[in-house]
Amino acid sequence: MKKIKKVTTKPILGAVLKARGLNQDELAAAAGIPQGTISRFDKLERHTDEHIAAITAILECKYEDLFQTHIEYEEEQN
Repeated sequence: MKKIKKVTTKPILGAVLKARGLNQDELAAAAGIPQGTISRFDKLERHTDEHIAAITAILECKYEDLFQTHIEYEEEQN
């Protein structure tokens, strides 16, 4: 079984909204999340489960669609 060495993620909500022709105010109103929280989403290192659940529900997308993710695995030992 592989072992993970390091996981890095980069939020990309701004790009997702732009691609869909939506703005932060529209998402905030639909998701019940303060607009300021939406504004800071791509700058934050931590996100609440509730906010991610609300955003993915409104945008009808998956968690993976909101983040660029890179997983580095440990080298396998023989």
